[in-house]
Amino acid sequence: MATTKAEGVEQEALRVPFRLSMEYEYALGAHAERFFGELRDHGRILGVRCPSCHRVYVPPRPVCGICYAETREWVPVSDEGSLVGCTVVELPFIDPMTGERRPVPYGFAMVRLDGADTAMYHFLEETDPKKIYVGQRVKAVFCEQRTGSLLDIQNFRTLEAR
Repeated sequence: MATTKAEGVEQEALRVPFRLSMEYEYALGAHAERFFGELRDHGRILGVRCPSCHRVYVPPRPVCGICYAETREWVPVSDEGSLVGCTVVELPFIDPMTGERRPVPYGFAMVRLDGADTAMYHFLEETDPKKIYVGQRVKAVFCEQRTGSLLDIQNFRTLEAR
């Protein structure tokens, strides 16, 4: 029970029940726009290189997180990489990217693409936790119909077994 204090007297707060549904859009910014445009139009993954420490960020960011230099040099990175963290999710929940209940089980990982110094989160094709491990090689599987989002990469497929 929420209370308010008016003139030194505690009272129950007045409430008006109301359910609000809002649709909204926001601008991606130049870096995300180019990154997602390349995914959509060419099925290609780009990163940005820091001019000072030379780290390559995927997904790209406008400022280096280490030395705070502005990033402007776009570089292609591979669609293959290594798992730096992975799990299989077995608890159902509402997927924040789609608003729908996510089917379980599904693989989820942090993937460092060849040519990048950072990792990105994404789904794995493999759902058996005994068949995924840190260091495992993976390859991006692109959707046939791409829209300009991270979901243009359907998932990452494992390239090697334990």
